[in-house]
Amino acid sequence: MPLPAELADRARDVLAGRVQPVPARDAATVVLLRPGPEVYLLRRKATMAFAAGAYVFPGGSVDVRDTDQAVAWAGPSPAEWGEVFKAGERLARGLVCAAVRETFEESGVLLAGPGPDSVVADTTGDDWESDRLALIDHSLGFADFLARRGLVLRTDLLKPWAHWITPEIEHRRFDTRFFVAVLPEGQRTRDVGGEADRVVWRRPAEALNGEFFLMPPTHHTLTELTAYDSVADVLAAPREIETIMPRAVEIEGEMRLVTR
Repeated sequence: MPLPAELADRARDVLAGRVQPVPARDAATVVLLRPGPEVYLLRRKATMAFAAGAYVFPGGSVDVRDTDQAVAWAGPSPAEWGEVFKAGERLARGLVCAAVRETFEESGVLLAGPGPDSVVADTTGDDWESDRLALIDHSLGFADFLARRGLVLRTDLLKPWAHWITPEIEHRRFDTRFFVAVLPEGQRTRDVGGEADRVVWRRPAEALNGEFFLMPPTHHTLTELTAYDSVADVLAAPREIETIMPRAVEIEGEMRLVTR
């Protein structure tokens, strides 16, 4: 992937040690699936400082309150998630909570239920919308949100998929764990606004046809998903999580981004 001139200049400065890379913030993203299989994508507003205009999966940074041990939990433990993603137990808890919280904030889909074997059927009422907005403006913590509604976080509805770190040459960087989840029966996504100005459901191959601007991790993930004929096949696919951090290299005088 060729780099634009401004970023190419920064890449040369970083590689030469003239500029220090910024730290990467821990983040989580969820590839939401429905039969087809189709994936849910949001287009980030053109005014956003990071990935403006790009189609992405729901996700965002880990909030310090996402590590709150008061969160009601069902499914694989934080320690088990930590083993999968090579992270400490506290961070693993935060990553899973951020994945579920951000999915609710950005799509209205909530991977939680009254008990360990159930999931909420509908999240479209005004009271749900009020809570969603309160989570976004940080006036409501995720643990408090779940507790007030008597809900349990269904970590078993998440499947670990990948781990990407933003290249060192970028001005904003994220250390992101990717999850896959299926749209729960009875729930539906909606155009909730915020950081996005458009949302779509597309088959992975359709999303790759050139219509959408995609960041490398999104493009790579969609390409992987084209290998599966059903949601069940995706969920059954074995995954070994390897960390991928694209790096800048100069090839015949042109700065390029490579993943290997």
